Amino acid sequence: MEKFVTLTSTVVPLEVENVDTDQIIPARFLKATSKEGFGDNLFRDWRYDKNGEPVAEFILNNPLYKGQVLVAGKNFGSGSSREHAAWAIAGYGFKVVVSSFFADIFKNNSMNNFVLPVVVSEQFLAELFESVRNDPEMTVTVDLEKQQITNNYTRKSETFAINTYKKECFLNGFDDIDYLLNKKEQIEQFEQCNGLKL
Repeated sequence: MEKFVTLTSTVVPLEVENVDTDQIIPARFLKATSKEGFGDNLFRDWRYDKNGEPVAEFILNNPLYKGQVLVAGKNFGSGSSREHAAWAIAGYGFKVVVSSFFADIFKNNSMNNFVLPVVVSEQFLAELFESVRNDPEMTVTVDLEKQQITNNYTRKSETFAINTYKKECFLNGFDDIDYLLNKKEQIEQFEQCNGLKL
C-alpha cells in the first residue's frame, strides 16, 4: 500500500450527523466479495434518485467540492459492522475521514483499509464546516507523524489520537502481513534466543 505521512487536500463537507453504514453503502450492494466498484455506490441512495439520476443537492454531486478528505458530522459509521462501508469510502478516493466521533468498528475497518479516521473536537469540526462554506477550495493538512490536522483557512491545528501499531502501518504502507514480514529478523532472533521452533 501507499505510505501515508502527510496529506494536504481540499475537502468534501458532509454536514450530517449519525450517518450509519447502511447510508454509506446500502445493504443491497453487500453481495459482492471483491472491493472493486464499491466507490461507485458510496451514499448511493443520497447520490441518486430512484431513476438513477444524480441528486443535484447532494454534496458528492456538487462540482464545487472535491478532494481526498471527507469531513463528516458527529457519529459517523454507526450501525452494522460491514467492512464494505470502508471499502466504499476508499474506493471513492477518500484517504481521510474527519469527524468528532466514529463508531469503533467502522474506525477499525477504515484503518484496515488505509482510510485514516481523524477525531477532532466539535468546535474544530464546526470551524472546518464554516471554513469550507466560506471557501470551497480551502484545504486541510493531515500530518500523521505529528498526529496533527490543520485547517489551512484559519491556520488552527489540533492533535488527534491513533493506535501506535496502526500509525506505523500507515507510515510504512504496511498491511498486517507486511508488518509481520518486516519483523521477520526480530522474530527469528527471538526464536533463536529462546530455543523456539515454529
